[in-house]
Amino acid sequence: MGRKVTVATCALNQWALDFEGNLQRILKSIEIAKCKGATYRLGPELEICGYGCWDHYYESDTLLHSLQVLAALLESPVTQDIICDVGMPVMHRNVRYNCRVIFLNRRILLIRPKMALANKGNYRELRWFTPWSRTRQTEEYFLPRMLQSLTKQETVPFGDAVLATRDTCIGSEICEELWTPHSPHVDMGLDGVEIFTNASGSHHVLRKAHARVDLVTMATTKNGGIYLLANQKGCDGDRLYYDGCALIAMNGHILAQGSQFSLDDVEVLTATLDLEDVRSYRAEISSRNLAASKASPYPRVKVDFALSSREDLLEPLSEPLEWKYHSPAEEISLGPACWLWDFLRRSQQAGFFLPLSGGVDSAATACLVYSMCRQVCEAVNNGNQEVLADVRTIVDQLDYTPRDPRELCGRVLTTCYMASENSSRETRDRAAELARQIGSHHIGLDIDPAVKAVVGIFSLATGKRPLFAVHGGSRRENLALQNVQPPRLPDQVRLLQRGHQPHRRHQQDGPQGLRPLLPRALPAPRPAGHPGSTSHRRAGALGRRTGVPDGRALVFKSATRRTSPRVARRAPGCGPRARGRTDVSPTDCPVPVAWRGAPGLRSAVCARPCPGATRLCSELRHREAKTWA
Repeated sequence: MGRKVTVATCALNQWALDFEGNLQRILKSIEIAKCKGATYRLGPELEICGYGCWDHYYESDTLLHSLQVLAALLESPVTQDIICDVGMPVMHRNVRYNCRVIFLNRRILLIRPKMALANKGNYRELRWFTPWSRTRQTEEYFLPRMLQSLTKQETVPFGDAVLATRDTCIGSEICEELWTPHSPHVDMGLDGVEIFTNASGSHHVLRKAHARVDLVTMATTKNGGIYLLANQKGCDGDRLYYDGCALIAMNGHILAQGSQFSLDDVEVLTATLDLEDVRSYRAEISSRNLAASKASPYPRVKVDFALSSREDLLEPLSEPLEWKYHSPAEEISLGPACWLWDFLRRSQQAGFFLPLSGGVDSAATACLVYSMCRQVCEAVNNGNQEVLADVRTIVDQLDYTPRDPRELCGRVLTTCYMASENSSRETRDRAAELARQIGSHHIGLDIDPAVKAVVGIFSLATGKRPLFAVHGGSRRENLALQNVQPPRLPDQVRLLQRGHQPHRRHQQDGPQGLRPLLPRALPAPRPAGHPGSTSHRRAGALGRRTGVPDGRALVFKSATRRTSPRVARRAPGCGPRARGRTDVSPTDCPVPVAWRGAPGLRSAVCARPCPGATRLCSELRHREAKTWA
């Protein structure tokens, strides 16, 4: 009869800038959709390049590789005889857009740009993209030559339009457009669009699934129609977790629900629906029909293809279902655990190290890692070969198969109770008991020698010994001593030397402020004419030796433990060969010095090259190298 359609949506765990891996996951989802009889496949937002590319969207290579992936999709036999809807950035007339590219049988049907960009909270889409503001209008997009040779097309429609197949009409939304006060699906539905699609890159927020389901069901309740929602899943390289929740709805009812927390990289949902159900539902809403009679038409791209088949009389239809929500506690346990798993396998590390204090914060973190191990074991038991391969890589054992979450936790999580003279037996026992329950590899050690060493270094550098509040210390000292465990004492207490005055932005730590802090740290000036004196200038002393150009030097590693050196401006003659000089006192330097972090413990860099600042900069770099390297 030609009225039943099978459509597919999916949730993919795409990685930012992993073009080859993203291509394989897209092809796999299309192949699964075709095996289930689908004739339309919808993917997540920006699935080709990955959603979290951030400033890499500015790079022309991101656009180029996205086009290369699109060319591979067009050329693949997997994409034949199914309408594919994929997401990628597109440059049109030197403006970058977040687009859907819809194609069929090696021909691009429509490039639909996003019209409402997400720019609140964690989203910054206006930084990289421009919204398409010309509603119900299209332009010609000139295809790159690499695509022209495949599609035999020179131009394709670009803009706000809908697809008109032989049997129905399809309209696209992109993520944020569903959340706007006047979503495109309202006007599309009034213009006769029967199938709405929404490609999302929506991250997990507690109870956000409720909002998604409510928006989709209300959209189809008021206007009728079929609604497909696809979403990104996993951690694509940033601090966000995308929680899937793909769904298919019709006339206010959910017909297919995707998982919210899953370790599967590819998840495809399909549903078989009757278009006549949409038409009869709309026919009964007189207010909707009155508004539809006044609606402005959308440009229609005619597609010589039918989503339904002639012989569909006996095709079973999908039945409505009740959406199953996770409890808040389950979301808190499962969401961060899935993020941890993605972060662990993509960083290719061997596991996690957690200082377990016996308090609630570290205990909650340990439980999240155990929750991750439980989900990994479940995925392996369910036959997920990708997860099994990742586990074997992490534990570095090719024949390993995780069965017990506690045993896996013992391999990937090391907990450590760091005892000091202020620790109690109660916290020590709590930490040990929790480690036993989750199976982590637990270590107990005494960090008093390390604490005394850090406090001693600070006292040596500042001439002041911090005390707990009960012993007469200040609130800042109290907080700093409690956080000696991560080496942040210099940062926590660095304001103590200025009489506990808060640091204002207009204040600048400078040579004058250093004099009372580092008594006798700077030797007396040497006489004029001395090889290390101001009058004895040697430009480029370091440049010829190390290959660094004159006037530039490598700044030593600071207290923040940078993994790579930074090149900073300096005066000619600064550096290791100038360490022995005693030619300039702090007050002799006529140039302001830009200080970073704790005075005397981190690098000081001249604001501009000046021979007078040579002694000061080199001395502090020398002190820093000995103290923190």
